[in-house]
Amino acid sequence: CRQLFRSPSVPSGVPRPTLKRGQPLDRDTPVKAKQQRRVAGSPDQEALVELGMWLEPSRCAQFEEIRSLLANDDQELIGDFSKPHLLPMVEGKDPGLKYISPGTLAAVLMGHFSSFIESSIVVDCRYPYEYEGGHIKGAVNLPLQRDVDEFLLEQPMVPLDASKRVIVIFHCEFSVERGPKMCKFLRERDRSCHEYPQLHYPELYVLKGGYREFFFQFPSHCEPRDYRPMEHQAFKEELRKFRGHSR
Repeated sequence: CRQLFRSPSVPSGVPRPTLKRGQPLDRDTPVKAKQQRRVAGSPDQEALVELGMWLEPSRCAQFEEIRSLLANDDQELIGDFSKPHLLPMVEGKDPGLKYISPGTLAAVLMGHFSSFIESSIVVDCRYPYEYEGGHIKGAVNLPLQRDVDEFLLEQPMVPLDASKRVIVIFHCEFSVERGPKMCKFLRERDRSCHEYPQLHYPELYVLKGGYREFFFQFPSHCEPRDYRPMEHQAFKEELRKFRGHSR
């Protein structure tokens, strides 16, 4: 496959926080729609890439399929314009953000993209009582902007292997308000720390449907295996308190 541009260098002496890693998942539903992708090195041929195949570890073509997606000129570039987005995206509410399906997140957690990803950080933007009532395995709970600042920017995650990626995936209960807002906040703060277009975290995603949709599709990837809504009757006081902190 043709050579991809490398990401701009970032400081190498920055310590890396230890993340609890979850085990990725599988596709939400069997993917029937096939996307046409051009085969790298064969400009006159078209190949049908079935995204659902990424979730089948026995399929030996998985590596080359992902590689062909990376080599596709039609892919949108990540935030520092160094390479195309790795994960297949779906349409979301905010056209300025990149959304992935619950099935794609499951695939990441199960390691189907491990040849390309060094660290995947799932950021749960829900309030602590929601997180404690059930969350995606390995997700970190960062409900406030200062939490994101401290965890992701004070000691940025830098890949040890320059050919691999660090990706960040945000979500809240429905990924309609808190998750998307926090994703935008990180990008804005990250931009302010660098000379354009360099970034610590050029590849950001939002989980479409949020924890609620993910839990109903992949409960085995959640701990505890439960779902506590934001407006739970037993946590009215906590909701009032955290809404005040968020303003």
